[in-house]
Amino acid sequence: MKKSVITLFTVLLLFILAGCQGDSDQTKAIELKLAHNLPLEHPVHLSLAEFARLVEEKSSEEIKVKIYPNAQLGSEREVIELTQTGAVDLAKVSASQLEGFESDYSIFSLPYIFEDYETYEKVMNNEKVTDKLYNQTEDIGFIALTYYNAGQRHLYTKDREVHDVNDMRGLKVRVQPSQTSVQMINAFGGIPTAMDYGEVYTAIQSGVIDAAENNETALVGNNHGEVAKYFMYTGHQIVPDMFIMNATKFNQLSDDHQQVIKEAAQESTLYHEDVWAKTIEEQTEIAKDEMGVNFIEVDKTPFIDAVQPLHEQFAKDEKTKEIYQLIQEAKQDE
Repeated sequence: MKKSVITLFTVLLLFILAGCQGDSDQTKAIELKLAHNLPLEHPVHLSLAEFARLVEEKSSEEIKVKIYPNAQLGSEREVIELTQTGAVDLAKVSASQLEGFESDYSIFSLPYIFEDYETYEKVMNNEKVTDKLYNQTEDIGFIALTYYNAGQRHLYTKDREVHDVNDMRGLKVRVQPSQTSVQMINAFGGIPTAMDYGEVYTAIQSGVIDAAENNETALVGNNHGEVAKYFMYTGHQIVPDMFIMNATKFNQLSDDHQQVIKEAAQESTLYHEDVWAKTIEEQTEIAKDEMGVNFIEVDKTPFIDAVQPLHEQFAKDEKTKEIYQLIQEAKQDE
């Protein structure tokens, strides 16, 4: 009798402890891994930090986001693949890097698809466009949550002024790993050279390339202004940074937690607009005053004319014609 009582007591104790452990597990915060390749002072990192703060606040600390900056978890392509498998939950990657996973994203590398920032923002906030883009990749492991302004891309050179496509002849230009960007430089008359972004400084300095193309932050944030002294406002591309999430992880979250993630992402994009604008202004002044970079306005017309065959190609190609048409319609929407 005594042994039976002890056994019963032991079983009850284990049951109670198991219940307590279950409660502990239920209240344990969900931790999400977020990877990107930018330094801590970059405006996109600051916006991702704001996203993490908002998620924790909106979820009452039920979700926490741990950020791995500076390519700690690999290159952009590698973190896309890690996000597909779920080894990484969230990642910031350039839309150009997503071309290799979904052809719709190649639309952002199409030069002069957006005439200006106002048009770009109008399109990026059009639900028909975002619904098509953001959910298109769910079957390959990830969805997009929002975008971050990564600036308007311009040409900068080591020691040559460029005013039109005639000045591009023979110019070796670093491009992103994007077939569309390669075709663009070819259309301009230059020689495209694909290479990792981290190699650009040394490549310009040593003469392996004559030029690169990016926004103003590259001059100061990556010190390219030390080796490239002419910055031409060609404005040929506006390629956003995309914020992606593992699809399975997102779908496993409760409806409330999914809403938290979506709201925090959208609010971080709004936060980013102010941070980005201030950063561009500040870094342009530093590049001018402290690095001796010459900023040159150019007539974009010859560059726009040179890439019209690319637009015709996108408008007809079975893989891109739908997104191309959606963007053209979004431009006209009131």
